[in-house]
Amino acid sequence: MKLAIPTRDGRVDDHFGHCDHYTIFTIDGKQIISREDLPSPQGCGCKSGIAKDLQEMGVEVMLAGSMGDGALNKLSAHGIRVIRGCKGDIEAVVNGFLCGFVLDSGVGCSAHEEGHQCAHHE
Repeated sequence: MKLAIPTRDGRVDDHFGHCDHYTIFTIDGKQIISREDLPSPQGCGCKSGIAKDLQEMGVEVMLAGSMGDGALNKLSAHGIRVIRGCKGDIEAVVNGFLCGFVLDSGVGCSAHEEGHQCAHHE
């Protein structure tokens, strides 16, 4: 399985469409096998084509901070399950997800508000 995280400075970037890059983790069972970085395209996550790129790489899950409905719908349409409300160190988030401790907050961002914080489940 592959999963992706919008990343900045080794942490989940809270603004999906404007992250520095996406970290792609390859998982086998409950182990991280490898990781690679995918540069973030310029522009909004729902209009950038990132969903198609991630799908072509085999990404099945997106562990994200906050995300608007447009990006959520685009990723979902490309077969990528989205878990919102993630925060912190990306490897800790992945390990938490693999152990079943990371759940979707169900909260999205509206109108791309600056400083909007989504709920976090540990």
